[in-house]
Amino acid sequence: MTPTLENYVMGRWTAGSGEQHELHDASTGEIIAIANGEGLDYAAMLDYARRTGNPALRKMTFHERGRMIKALALHLDSKKEDFYTLSYRSGATRADSWIDIEGGIGNLFANASLRRKFPDKPFYVESDPIALSKAGNFMGHHIMVPKEGVAVHINAYNFPIWGMLEKIAVNLLAGMPAIIKPAVPTAYLTEAVVREIIASKILPEGALQLVCGTGQGILDHVTYQDVVTFTGSAETGRKLRAHPRIITEAVPFTMEADSLNAAVLGPDAVPGTVEFDLFIKEIRKEITAKAGQKCTAIRRAIVPENLLEDVQIALGKALAQTTVGHPQAEGVRMGALVNMTQANRVREQVRELAKNTPIVYGDLDNVQVIGGDCKTGAFMSPIVLLNPEPFKFTDSHEVEAFGPVATLMPYKNLDEAITLANMGKGSLVCSVATNDPRTAQEFVLGAATHHGRILVINEEVAKESTGHGSPLPCSFTAAPAARAVGRKWAACAVWSTSCSAWPSKAPRA
Repeated sequence: MTPTLENYVMGRWTAGSGEQHELHDASTGEIIAIANGEGLDYAAMLDYARRTGNPALRKMTFHERGRMIKALALHLDSKKEDFYTLSYRSGATRADSWIDIEGGIGNLFANASLRRKFPDKPFYVESDPIALSKAGNFMGHHIMVPKEGVAVHINAYNFPIWGMLEKIAVNLLAGMPAIIKPAVPTAYLTEAVVREIIASKILPEGALQLVCGTGQGILDHVTYQDVVTFTGSAETGRKLRAHPRIITEAVPFTMEADSLNAAVLGPDAVPGTVEFDLFIKEIRKEITAKAGQKCTAIRRAIVPENLLEDVQIALGKALAQTTVGHPQAEGVRMGALVNMTQANRVREQVRELAKNTPIVYGDLDNVQVIGGDCKTGAFMSPIVLLNPEPFKFTDSHEVEAFGPVATLMPYKNLDEAITLANMGKGSLVCSVATNDPRTAQEFVLGAATHHGRILVINEEVAKESTGHGSPLPCSFTAAPAARAVGRKWAACAVWSTSCSAWPSKAPRA
């Protein structure tokens, strides 16, 4: 009998009562679970979180909350092999699952460590006092206190564990409870982790609730003391952000949506240089990791026009070594997309893009699969398109095929490279491969307004760099600009998906 996922609501596990959604094994097409999160009383859930979870967390000090998060991280780390076994069913390889599982747990550890930056109190006194009178007897000070509401996290399907843990780590340290609404296709992974969290009894009651369904109506009851975060498609995000309740109650809403991230090859990074090889390696990795289903994946590869053919050939050779198949089959380096629906959607988007930007590597209709069948599994070949006129054919800067897909495009000079990178209209991350500090500085200053994080990579930082798509959880505190350290370049990083759950400021005179 196919198991039905349950929702964790007001202190108990319960099944939904509405439309059932079948969840499929990405590699075999087998139905592995039923999701049903309809018929829940969202008003009561939010009220329960505010009345039960919020007071319990607000009374705790930052140090107590941090130690609680650390205990949770240690507990989940002891159970991680169970999560790996389940993660394979999402089409993720061991390496893909490591990002989701241990990356998520790593976020808990990182946020737990942040407690040391705060006092052992339930509030935080910010900065120095502000003198408001000549004699200094009348002063002002900012204190930071938790909101009295709940954080509602609406998450994407590609990282069902990391997406949840990196968000709740923030709201728990800040002293707020959360309601998690994972994307339906991989909700079985989120449910498995939440079951372990609840069973551990580490969190106070009311600190965490779970909805395994579409969550229709959950925003109808949010208030100005709540916060909402969303990760997913820009189209869905815009609809949620325009929700009447979000507007009338002025609810803080943080959206992480489609991101046409770019990687730029510097003019100095010619074939034979380490930087050229690093550029090819990063693109191959970002196309194939999680089968391209990463919000930070490289979608646009921007290269000097005189090196376009060299890059195309080198990238083709690198991708030819990528074996596709069941994530547990020996030798497989890229697994399946999350389900057939998503695979077909990506193919449709690629066909639309290919009208003006032809496919130069890969085949939409044929892929050799190890340990699986492309008729039942959501397998897809890595795809590279070529946009010879990126200022004319702008679909490359507007349409994201959320799979193993990237587009090559040429530039004549660095000003053009900056303009092309910025034509993505704001991206999570961008990379530039160069060993020339002047090129790096010019590019960063020109592109920083359009990118949350810019990675400057060369031979000297390559051994320690986490790469284009792997921001560290502590990196959101870094300055929003790259800086030179000798000949080494430190990547800038602004990664604050859930910071709207941080305590609000309250003036005190």
